Amino acid sequence: MASTREIQSRINSIQDTRKITSAMYMISSTKLRKAKRELEETEPYFYTLQSMIARIMRHMPEMEHPYFGDGRKKASGMADGKTDVRKALLVVTADKGLAGAYNHNVLKLAEEKLEENRKVRLFVVGEVGRQYFSGKKIPVDEHFLYTAQNPTMGRARTIAARLLELYDNEEIDEVYMIYTSMKNSMQTEANLERLLPLSRGDFEIPKIPVDVPHEQFKFRPSPEAVMDSVVPDYLAGFIYGGLVESYCSEHNARMMAMQAANDNAGEMLRQLSIEFNRMRQAMITQEITEVIAGAKAQKRKKKQKQEAGRRLCV
Repeated sequence: MASTREIQSRINSIQDTRKITSAMYMISSTKLRKAKRELEETEPYFYTLQSMIARIMRHMPEMEHPYFGDGRKKASGMADGKTDVRKALLVVTADKGLAGAYNHNVLKLAEEKLEENRKVRLFVVGEVGRQYFSGKKIPVDEHFLYTAQNPTMGRARTIAARLLELYDNEEIDEVYMIYTSMKNSMQTEANLERLLPLSRGDFEIPKIPVDVPHEQFKFRPSPEAVMDSVVPDYLAGFIYGGLVESYCSEHNARMMAMQAANDNAGEMLRQLSIEFNRMRQAMITQEITEVIAGAKAQKRKKKQKQEAGRRLCV
């Protein structure tokens, strides 16, 4: 059985740890609110870009572009049954742990996709992902530093530019992104989304009734050139949204993990306090018993001396 000193040491250690977890909870809470606000401020611009692409495609349904699936197949001569499609995978993880299953879920999904095709070119955001793939001896094409803890539009554009460069040079045929989205404040989910080539189905808009005036478009210098300008911005916006959603999910997961740690610490402190008080009570009872026993022994010894003195007098 542990001594009172050992129990008190454990109580102090848990209290110190709980101070750290409480501080991490508050920090993650602040960062989560800030990231959500930044995402809300930028979303309207990229929704407008998405709407613009849809409007272009509605006016030019026959247009074939390399950034879309059918246009890419014609441009590169890919057959529908081609099995050796060259893929790139952008994996978004955190720079540190202590976030529950956040990193585990992303890396598990990434490994499933790598098992399907080991020739996938890997691009990683976050130190946890870099260390994980390094430990597994899986080569990483590029690790984007300082992005997981500071997702900005500039960093998203850098990632998009790198992926578009490989795609335009026909070094890769498809680009995928694994990130974590927040379904609600209690639930997050690791998602796999295809970035390139784009799917026409993602930009469909309901047909305008005949009696509604139709808008007129003029494309300068050409519809293809307009699409060449709009799609990279849209892609950067999608990546930025994924980075911020992952950032929000990370801090949400860390808040939940720190809250669980605080609750567990409180329960451990309660149990240790009960054990400590019981041991203190047992020690006090033992001390009282020893004092009483000593007093009785002294009293008995004094009585024996008095009786011995009476016998001598007699």
